[in-house]
Amino acid sequence: MPEQLDSALAEVRGLLLDPGLTRAVAAGRRRGQRPSVVRAELRPVSLKSGTRLQITTSDGSRPYTRNVAQGAEAGAAVDELLAEPFGNWHVETTTTTVQLRVTKSGEAQVHRAATARPEVAPAGHDREKAYLLDPGDPIFDVIGGTAAKRRQVDAFLRALAATLPDDLTGPLRVVDLGCGNAYLTFAAHRYLTGRGLDVELVGVDVREDQRRRNTELADRLGYGDRVRFVAGTILDAAVDPAPDLVLALHACDTATDEALARAVRWSARWVLAAPCCHHELAAQLRARPTPEPYGAVTRHGILRERFADVLTDALRAALLRLHGYRVDVVEFVDSRHTPRNLLLRARRSGTDGTAEQLAEYRELVRQWRVEPRLAALLSQP
Repeated sequence: MPEQLDSALAEVRGLLLDPGLTRAVAAGRRRGQRPSVVRAELRPVSLKSGTRLQITTSDGSRPYTRNVAQGAEAGAAVDELLAEPFGNWHVETTTTTVQLRVTKSGEAQVHRAATARPEVAPAGHDREKAYLLDPGDPIFDVIGGTAAKRRQVDAFLRALAATLPDDLTGPLRVVDLGCGNAYLTFAAHRYLTGRGLDVELVGVDVREDQRRRNTELADRLGYGDRVRFVAGTILDAAVDPAPDLVLALHACDTATDEALARAVRWSARWVLAAPCCHHELAAQLRARPTPEPYGAVTRHGILRERFADVLTDALRAALLRLHGYRVDVVEFVDSRHTPRNLLLRARRSGTDGTAEQLAEYRELVRQWRVEPRLAALLSQP
C-alpha cells in the first residue's frame, strides 16, 4: 500500500544514520524532477580517525567520494541526499532491508524485510564468494526454490552484473521469457532494485495458471505495481514497451531460439539466455549423412548429442553476431549444480556482422546440412 513520502523518508533517514547500516543506494528520479547526481551510495568505513560514513555520488561520468564524521556532519549530509528527488532508495542494515520507490503520484511504495545473515564457511575451509542474492534472503520464503535453483539464480545474477554497466541509470525495462515459477524474475527484480535502478519487469509463460500464481506472489512481495506476468507464447505474448534487457533461463529446445529471435526484433540492449535441452539439430544430425571426415564425431549417440549441443549454440552465437550483437559464450554456474550451465551473453553493438562472418556461418550450415530454428525465425539464409 502507498505511504506518505515524508514518513517513509524519515524511516530511511533513521536507517542511514543507524550504527548497523551496511549499505544504501539512491538512484532514479521522480516524475518531472531530476536530482543533481544520478546515483549515491552510502556505507560505513573504518579509518584511523574512527568510523566514518562514506558517501559516493556519481554525475554519470565519474564518481566523487567523501567520508563524513558520525553525528551532526553525517546527519547534514544525509539530509542533503534525502532532499534530492531520487525515485528509489535501497537501504540495508544488519537487521533490516528497506526498499522505497516513489510512485508517479508522489507517494511512497515501501517494501520491508529482515536482512538475511550471510552463511559462514566452516573453519579450515575456503570461504565461498559472497552471494549477490543470498540463498537465505527472505524473498525465497515467499517464492520457494530448491538450494540448487537458488545457486543457479545467483550465478545468473552474477553474469547479469558483469553485463550491465556500473553507471547504468534511468528506468530499466526487463522481460523474462519462459519464466515458469519466476524464481529468476523475482530475484532479478530484487537484485536490480538493490542497485538503485527503477525496474519494470514482465514475466512471460505459456501457462495461465502460472501467470495467476506468479501475480499473487508479486502482490505478496509488494512488487505488484512493478512486476507483472502475462500468459502467452514467447513469440506472441504482449510485451509493451519493448524491453532493454531480455532474460531466458533454461527455455527448452527451440524456446531458446524464440527468446533470442524476439530479443533481436526488440533490438534489446542486452540478452542473457541459458539454453536447456537441444533436440532440434540432434534430430537433423541423426537423419542426414555426416560430412567427411567427421564420421567419428557422430557415430556414437552420446557424442552426437553433445556435438549437437555445441553446434546449436555456436550457430546461435553466430546469428546474433550477424544481427548486431557482441556475444560471449560462457559457463555461468558449476556443472555440479546443473549440467545445463552454458550462457549466451549478448550486448547490442548496432553493427551487423561482417561478410566473413556471414560466409563462415553459411559454410557451417552447408557442411552439416542443418537448418537452425533461429535462422528461420530471423529469416537468415
